[in-house]
Amino acid sequence: MSDITTDDLARYDEAGVTREHWKIMFISGMGFFTDAYDLFIIGVAMHLIREEWHPSALAIGLVTSTALLASALGALWFGRIADMFGRKRIYGYEVLVLSAGAVASALAPDIWWLIVFRIILGIGIGGDYPVSSTLMSEFAGKAHRGMMVSLVFAMQAAGLIVGPLLAAGLLWSGMSHGLVWRLLLAFGAIPAMAVFRMRRNLAETPRFRLAIAQRAETKLSFAQGFHTLLGRRDLRRRLVGASAAWFLMDFAYYGNTVSSPMVLHAIAPSDTLLMQTLTQLAVFAVAAVPGYFVAAAMMDRMGRKPIQVMGFAMMAVSFLAMALTPGIEKLIYPFLMLYGISYFFTEFGPNATTFVYPAELFPVDGRTTGHGIASAAGKIGGFIGVFTFPLLMDWHGLLSAELGAAIASLLGLLVTVWMLPETKGRTLEELSAAA
Repeated sequence: MSDITTDDLARYDEAGVTREHWKIMFISGMGFFTDAYDLFIIGVAMHLIREEWHPSALAIGLVTSTALLASALGALWFGRIADMFGRKRIYGYEVLVLSAGAVASALAPDIWWLIVFRIILGIGIGGDYPVSSTLMSEFAGKAHRGMMVSLVFAMQAAGLIVGPLLAAGLLWSGMSHGLVWRLLLAFGAIPAMAVFRMRRNLAETPRFRLAIAQRAETKLSFAQGFHTLLGRRDLRRRLVGASAAWFLMDFAYYGNTVSSPMVLHAIAPSDTLLMQTLTQLAVFAVAAVPGYFVAAAMMDRMGRKPIQVMGFAMMAVSFLAMALTPGIEKLIYPFLMLYGISYFFTEFGPNATTFVYPAELFPVDGRTTGHGIASAAGKIGGFIGVFTFPLLMDWHGLLSAELGAAIASLLGLLVTVWMLPETKGRTLEELSAAA
């Protein structure tokens, strides 16, 4: 691994986007297609599972949220291991875990086994975050790094579209609901397994190869890697800022997204599940998907910090409008407009930037570890959001649920302004030195 020099890294940084970059983006991004599909399809599946098993409110909350909590463990574990042994050494195994969890979930004999299998699924999902983002970041040139890492994440858009589309097709077919939800959960394994072999064949990143050559036989233990990031004040500030912003964003985002069938039922209680699923599909297609790609297009032009500040601000305004407008649940089209605006600026905002930031803020020896900590914080925020959103809806309807999301968005804006630097146009080595 000693064939890379600092001069080689300089050439990587000045290079444009090549065919190899697009290949890495696709292979990394397919994991996020699966991640988005698996995490968000459970909202539709739970409507059908309730018909069959009649689970308690606690069991429903655990089914829809435990994958997020487990993904925090996966992010921490795979993130640290990738810094210890290399990105290539473990890349691909996270999708095996994910696939096993998806197939087992589809075969679950009861609600409690489904919860267990969703935990396995979540561990695989979490492992994808730090490794895929860092791989793309360490291969990309400085002028296009933000765009390429954003496009990896933007593959979530396909998962957001395919999930409701597949659900609508199966519901329309007249197939039994018991079979529909099992097929929906099983499908998540297919795209993951499709890229397993491609991931195993990717080369190690040049930056990690150079780091291995420089540190010779010195290797930090699993625990020491976390202490290194937390022990330095400069890195600790970045880590807390990236983690807090991601926590707050996922609290608002996952609560609204996973519970979107419940939200849509509140404004159109007479609609069938098929109609609610098609409405969800329309919101994703019109608002969320463009947001992902606008974020990628503007990431290296506007910069990470302005996009994240603007996104959090617009999310807060949208959620506040939904919370404070009297009788908003009776005004279907104004509500859907606000709901769509919130989605657009989540994607063209902190949902993209919280993924990009941790892949740039930390030195190479702690990059996937730092990203794993930040994404774990995000998934814990998502777990709390998904678990509490139905409780807030039961308490005071959209007022309490959307007000909670608005407060989280405002706090995310403040964290971004106070704690996170701009990384646009700087090499990863310059950013490490600046820390």
